[in-house]
Amino acid sequence: MAEEAKKEKKNKKSPEGSKKPYLFAVGRRREAVARVRLYDHSVQIAGQEYKKGDVIVNNKLVSEYFRFLAYKTEYNRIFRDTDSDGKFVFSVRVRGGGLSGQLDAVVFGIARVLQKYDKEKYRPVLKAKGYLTRDARIRERRKVGMGGKSRRKKQSPKR
Repeated sequence: MAEEAKKEKKNKKSPEGSKKPYLFAVGRRREAVARVRLYDHSVQIAGQEYKKGDVIVNNKLVSEYFRFLAYKTEYNRIFRDTDSDGKFVFSVRVRGGGLSGQLDAVVFGIARVLQKYDKEKYRPVLKAKGYLTRDARIRERRKVGMGGKSRRKKQSPKR
């Protein structure tokens, strides 16, 4: 009897309805980490209703968070290339780094979550355009005896 109960416990799957209503991926760039959620329906986040086509970064619309015009073309390019503009709601939490690194992390996270959504449709486009390649360059650490910088040498006396 005890053995049967153990077998049932092992084979027991998670209950119906516990499946999350979103897909999740992480994008990283330098010190920035972006956690991206993709919803394929309208959703309420932080008490506000968002419809398909909205991208929310740290509870703000993406156009408010990344205000510069150069940044707008950067985050809109992935939607143009994959023809996914207006089809999903993206909710992003990004921390660390500066605005430029955060933007690259957000774009990388969006690319990863789109690939998870439909691998046959999105992966070839994302791979060809270079969105799925992680930019691994990071800040070089400070070295001992370099006057507080990573590559600077202390000035030697002339006489």
